Amino acid sequence: MDDIGIRMLQLKMEGYCCTQIMLLMALETQGKTNADLVRAAGGLCFGAGMSGEVCGALSGGACLISLFAGKGSGEEKADLRLPSMMNELVWWFREGPGATYGGIRCDDILTRYPDKSACGPIVAATYTRAMEILSAYGLGPVGAETE
Repeated sequence: MDDIGIRMLQLKMEGYCCTQIMLLMALETQGKTNADLVRAAGGLCFGAGMSGEVCGALSGGACLISLFAGKGSGEEKADLRLPSMMNELVWWFREGPGATYGGIRCDDILTRYPDKSACGPIVAATYTRAMEILSAYGLGPVGAETE
């Protein structure tokens, strides 16, 4: 298991869900904490409000990208490439983890993997892919430009 996997496992054992884990790790790359953001991300756990809809790793990846490229205050503007980054993430998820594990919905994945054995690999791969997308656009934790 690599460092990302180890850290994700630690956070899972602390009681965080997939979406929260992704944002906690993104914040850690910035040397930041934000309990309000992490708490709010809990609303996306287990398919948004525990509804079983969109996988929390995918919604977490979208939030992670937006953390670096989205609008965060009145004077900021979202990066104009944000829709392209989101489309790239969703396309990758559908073709990658979605195809491998049974869909992009939490319920579809957990129907095939009720023991949640797919969740760790999906979260790790999605975190890595979101960070790769940010890097490809010149964004991310090291010297991040968000405007």
